[in-house]
Amino acid sequence: MKLAKVPLLLLLALGQVAEAAPRLRIVSLAPSLTELAYAAGAGDAMVGTVEYSDYPAAALALPRVGDAWSVDAEAVLALRPDLVLSWPSGTPAGTVERLRSLGVRVVEIPTFRLADVAAALRSIGHIAGTEAVAEAAAQRYEVEIRELRASHAGARRLGVFVEIDDEPLYTVNGRHVISEVVELCGGGNVFAYLPQIAPPVTIEAVIARDPDVILSTDDTIDDPAALWRRWSGLKAVKAGTIYSMSSDTLTRSTPRLALGAGEVCAAFDDARKRLSVR
Repeated sequence: MKLAKVPLLLLLALGQVAEAAPRLRIVSLAPSLTELAYAAGAGDAMVGTVEYSDYPAAALALPRVGDAWSVDAEAVLALRPDLVLSWPSGTPAGTVERLRSLGVRVVEIPTFRLADVAAALRSIGHIAGTEAVAEAAAQRYEVEIRELRASHAGARRLGVFVEIDDEPLYTVNGRHVISEVVELCGGGNVFAYLPQIAPPVTIEAVIARDPDVILSTDDTIDDPAALWRRWSGLKAVKAGTIYSMSSDTLTRSTPRLALGAGEVCAAFDDARKRLSVR
């Protein structure tokens, strides 16, 4: 009888230790990092975030500490985080310096390329102790991207204009992740050579490049094709190869990039058919 009690006592003791272990508290400073944390299995550790963190739905209930450009350091401190997730080049350097000067642990999660998403999931999973969930999510994402890349290898190359804003007209250069998605699907960004990552361009410049496809990620435009019809000489206008895409799935470096990439590839498949019959 005495031997039988030992395992029970041990289990009770372990249970008390588990209950006493403090829950990790995380604040993210970008909507994409919030989404990554949930995807990596660290949703229960999230105690705060910034505006526009709307995915998954659970993120809507988190307290806000500012937005991607301006963060209230005192509001962050009030949440008593064990660590803060920041985005290099997105989170202002002054914000990171301020939080660190106040003794807050800030971990920077770089997400600039498609491969960075899987790396970010694994990093957050390691930090939060949710490695199994994070690894599964990372592998699913990698498989989806790999399959898209393989299925569009050798496809007819398309010249693509990426429209991220219409007034004024803005695009992205070759260093932006959207350009990598375009390349993945067998296209080429006609403004990849520009030095700024999100440069303004003129209508005249678009006409001069005469893209095969216009890809709009401006969610404020109900019908981007209607806005371009006045320039009837453009190949994309004549062929009807103007497509609207969700900015969230293409501009946020999260596992949903695979979904966005799939939609872009499907649009390009349609464009090739339209262009081939002209």
